[in-house]
Amino acid sequence: MGNVGEQNSDIPFDVLSRLPTKYLPRLKCVCKGWNRLISDPIFMKVQSRKKEPVSGFFCQQRFRLGNEDITTITHIPVGKQEAKLFQTVFDFLPEHVVLLASCNGLVCGRSCFPRIDPCLYICNPLNHEWMRLTWEEPNREDTFALAFDPCRDLLGTSTKFKLIRVKQTEIESKALCFSFDIYSSDTRAWKKSEEICKCNSNLYKNKGFYVEGVLHWLTDGDEMLTFHVENELSWLVSVPLPAIEFRSIPEACIGHSDDRLHYVLVSQYGLQIWFLEDYFESKWSLKLSKTLEEMEEQHMMFLYNLRERVTQRLAVDMEPWVDLLAFKDGYLLMRVSRNIMLYNIETNRMQLLCSLSKFGTHSTFCTVLPYSLSLVPLDQA
Repeated sequence: MGNVGEQNSDIPFDVLSRLPTKYLPRLKCVCKGWNRLISDPIFMKVQSRKKEPVSGFFCQQRFRLGNEDITTITHIPVGKQEAKLFQTVFDFLPEHVVLLASCNGLVCGRSCFPRIDPCLYICNPLNHEWMRLTWEEPNREDTFALAFDPCRDLLGTSTKFKLIRVKQTEIESKALCFSFDIYSSDTRAWKKSEEICKCNSNLYKNKGFYVEGVLHWLTDGDEMLTFHVENELSWLVSVPLPAIEFRSIPEACIGHSDDRLHYVLVSQYGLQIWFLEDYFESKWSLKLSKTLEEMEEQHMMFLYNLRERVTQRLAVDMEPWVDLLAFKDGYLLMRVSRNIMLYNIETNRMQLLCSLSKFGTHSTFCTVLPYSLSLVPLDQA
């Protein structure tokens, strides 16, 4: 390949651009020519246009009592025969962080509390690049979401992204609304959007998903908060099934697959997965539906007494037997009792990843983020 590269640079370009992103950082060490090629903005543009599947999930916990943050971040890779947990992925950052959001290879985190002057970080774990952002009026309960599309936002050698902070405030007597603060990598500054969205529900699990230019947050009501990043417009989308349909408390999460937003639900009706077809009409299409009995029969090694376990949750403060943690590219990460499971909805394969004891016995999950690899560079100017 080295000799071929000297004769015709198009051949190694064509070969290397076909490889999965996860191999490219190591291939940069082969020779100076490959390092220059893989670091070239044109090569990174070509590589970024490929839709990278989910490579794994980042998991972080919090103590049930107290205000101190847990600094350990665990990476669970996808596609491995044996589940291995990695806890040194973010060691390149200057301090421990609490993860807040991820989007197409970029990750946002905040300083761990307590800290005198906390800040925010945007980083790429694959190439160990990071940048520090100011955090005005820091609050550990702040909700953030990243908006970044490498297929259209990678220009030259810079990465264009936006970080959105969502706040809930009271505007009238007993009336609540969401407002939006936006950090743009273009201006390197925060601005307050004029958009507000009236909603008396609270954000659920505090995770925003960016799909086709729109951010989505699940609430604890019968609707989902959405925000169009470029137009700065927000609206509410009804979920497929309202709470009145259930005798017990269901468990839900949102995610994305095939460039569509998906809604995942475990309830008395079983496991159901919808994808959103129309935002303004709140039109959902059912993609997968399995009864609790079908799930238990097909995965009897991992599931038992599923109907009894799922339907006995009668109050929100009761811990669910099945906790849906994250969904991305057909992979559903969930906690079943004291075990962490990975379910592939396309192949109907369920994999036991590890016991919850691997994460600590006196904590609960505060953040679970899907992650896809990307070579995007961060502008350090």
